[in-house]
This record gives sequence, C-alpha cells and structure tokens, in this order.
Amino acid sequence: MLELQRTIVNPVSMSGIGLHTGTSCTMTFKPAPINHGIRFVRTDLGGNPEIPAICDYVVDISRGTTLGIGEAKVYTVEHVLAAVVGLQIDNLIIELDGIEPPIGDGSALPYVEKLIEAEFEQQDAPKDYLIIDETVMYHNEDNQIDIVALPLDTYRITVMVDYQNPALGSQHTGMFDLEKEFVSEFAPARTFCFLSEVEELANSGLIKGGDLDNAVVIVDKKYSENELENLTEKLQIGQKVTLGENGILNNKELRFRNEPVRHKLLDMIGDLALIGVPIKAQILAARPGHKANVEFAKLVRKLYQQKKLVRKYQHIKKEGVIFDVNAIQRILPHRYPFLLVDKIIHLELDKKVIGVKSVSVNEPFFQGHFPGQPIMPGVMIIESMAQTGGILLLNAFPNPEEKLVVFMQISNAKFRKPVVPGDQLYLEVEMVSRKSKVVLMNAKAFVNETLVAEAEFMAGIVDREVAKTDS
Repeated sequence: MLELQRTIVNPVSMSGIGLHTGTSCTMTFKPAPINHGIRFVRTDLGGNPEIPAICDYVVDISRGTTLGIGEAKVYTVEHVLAAVVGLQIDNLIIELDGIEPPIGDGSALPYVEKLIEAEFEQQDAPKDYLIIDETVMYHNEDNQIDIVALPLDTYRITVMVDYQNPALGSQHTGMFDLEKEFVSEFAPARTFCFLSEVEELANSGLIKGGDLDNAVVIVDKKYSENELENLTEKLQIGQKVTLGENGILNNKELRFRNEPVRHKLLDMIGDLALIGVPIKAQILAARPGHKANVEFAKLVRKLYQQKKLVRKYQHIKKEGVIFDVNAIQRILPHRYPFLLVDKIIHLELDKKVIGVKSVSVNEPFFQGHFPGQPIMPGVMIIESMAQTGGILLLNAFPNPEEKLVVFMQISNAKFRKPVVPGDQLYLEVEMVSRKSKVVLMNAKAFVNETLVAEAEFMAGIVDREVAKTDS
C-alpha cells in the first residue's frame, strides 16, 4: 500500500443522470492539497457548500448513501468513493452541479477511468492510516448482519451474501490486494436489484434514472407479457423488456459469475471511505448493506478519533494506560494539590471513561480529615470522579485544553464506605447526555470491586479565559 498521500494532477469531468433522482449532473474531479481529504462541492448552490466525505454527514441510506449538510445534499456517493479508495487517492475535490453523480454503467469503472485519465501525484506528506489493532465488531440480530475488523498490516475485505432467493442464492468474494485487484476485479461490478423490487423502488420515488444499461435486474418473479409492458411504461424504459433465459432481464450477460456480491464489496469499500482515512485491517462482512456499512464506519471512525486524541496527549505508549499523569496535565487545568486522578485506563469517547486515583497518606487533606483516623473527604471523591469525567469531553470541542468543566449540579450522591490511605480508587464515569455546553454524567467509585461512592452530576463547559474573568 502507498505510504505518501495522493491526489490527481489535472481536473476531469463527466456528465450524465443520477440513478435514483434521474437528474442531470456534471461532476468534476479536481486536485486538493495535503490533508484536505475527500470533499463534495455543490457548485449549483449559493456559496458552493462543501460536504466532507465523512460518516458524520450521512443523512439517508435508502438504496444508496446520501451525504448532507443543511440544504446541501449529494445522493448515491458510494460508487464514486469506492473509485477514490480503490485508486488510493487521499485528497480530492469533487464538484457537482446537481444533487447526484452520474450513474454511468452502474459500476465504479467510469469514475476509475476518469481519475486515471487525470493522472496521479504523490504528495509530500505521509498517509494518515488507521491501523486496526483490536477487534471491532458490528452485529444486527434482526437482519443477521455481521461486520468485523481484525488487525492486519494491509487492507483486505471478504464479503458473503445470502439472499435466500433461488434466483441468486449465496455468494462470496474477497479482495486481498487493493492495488492489483480493484480496477480489474471489482470496479466493473454493476449495481443490481431483483425484478420483484423494481416496482416498489419506483413507487418509493427511487431509480428514476435506472435503465437496463446501468443496472442488472435479476428475475426472481414470473411476469406476463402484459405485466412487463405495464412495468416498462411505468419506468419509461425505451426498449423492449424480456424475462430472459439466463435469469437476468433481457439476457444481459454478467461481467463476473458472482458480480452481485462483487458489487456488494464495491459498495462496502465506498461506504467505509466515510471513516475519513485509509485503514489497515481485515474486514469480514456477512450480508452487509448501506445502513450496516455506515454504522460500522461510525464505530471505526470513533476509534480513529480516539487514537488521534490519545497520540496528541500521550507521548509515550504505556501498556494498559490510555493517559498517564503527564498526559492528564496536558488535558486538565488542575495541579497539586488538587489533581485527583493519576491515570486513565479505559476510554470510549462520548460514552465511558475509567480513571485511577491511588490514595496516599501524603494527601494534604489527611492532615485535618481526620487527625489519627485519615478518611478521604466525600467531596474529594466527587471531585476525582468529575475530573475523570472531564476526559470524556475530549471529542466535544476542537481544543479541550482551552476549556474548563465546572459543576452546575450534584444529585443522588451516596458514600457507602470510607476511603483510606492505601486504597486505589477506580473511577467509572458514563455520559448520560450532552446538549450544547451542558453535560450530564453518572459516576461510580470502587475500591477493588466494592462500590464506595456514586453520584450524578451536571457540568457546564466554559472557556478558561471566561472562567478567569468571572473569578
């Protein structure tokens, strides 16, 4: 896999109609600078709004993946993004004068050919790979969908589909070398649907630009000549339609024996581009679809964001430690004698954090609380939990080190057992909700496995300069 970032040299354009909207669009690929990423630009809208190709901006997954910010949307981005990832392009501007990219022949090949025509340029910056070093799993029980990412020092995808339909049955495929296999083995795989779905899709306002030249229609239902004529008229297909003898409408030849599952893999490559960075992992997927792909991409992107933040603050990697005390001091403003968390051992951004506070007899509060019988004050335990909870807000603002977390309310505080010198507090804090600059958290403190304190608290996030002024 390439190690330096890549863009294109020359702008290139292509025009056509969108698969689902049926609207005309000219799409232009343009070079982009280092660390720009992939961004769609709607040139037909005022201000030329940009939409980064990131899963945070997915607004719809009805038979395709749609990105949007406010009124600006781009439908069916997965084939375009698959071409971009397949050619290992990191930085690209994709301008559109319409709402949906041209569908071409229903595969990613037309986009691949245009991008190859544009020529590639290596850029003077390393790729920002997300290296999967732990198993990431997604499971949907209702639809029996499983997607797993496993550690691997390259990018591989294996996909299995089972449509429980005799017209297609079970299929599987795998891509083991992006550079060698993508263009020839997967980019040409076209979108497909079952004949029984066509009328339903049309009634839902989809496939307005679909025809027999940009989709493979698998015959899974018998139609009379009259029914076929009515369907042809409804879909405004300008050619005669026959059921075919090979199981494909109009006897269209498949490009690969297992072209449908290859297209599913192609869709997945495009949807996983929404992680926002290239990845090194083994991806195993059973019965994937756009919704599951995007949900999985969100899981992996959160992992990427967490790793990026950890690298920012934790300069020395330590086994079993997310943030040591030096990293914590880069994040939190607290200092001796009021820094009450020593390390962070578990972190799920915006969800849960576990911190550790080793309680020493040298704590300054033991001098007066109480002489001869030292007990850690309950308010100090609350403060330890609150400081630990502040780590959860790392992903909430661009520069968390410029913010302060201040108490607004403490409720349901309970102190169940004294904490004394020699104890080690495990501080578990979970995010309940976050609205604008106000957060609700639920916290518990344990010594070994014994619950010693718990509380719910509301906190506000303010700028450090504001806090100084108010004080």
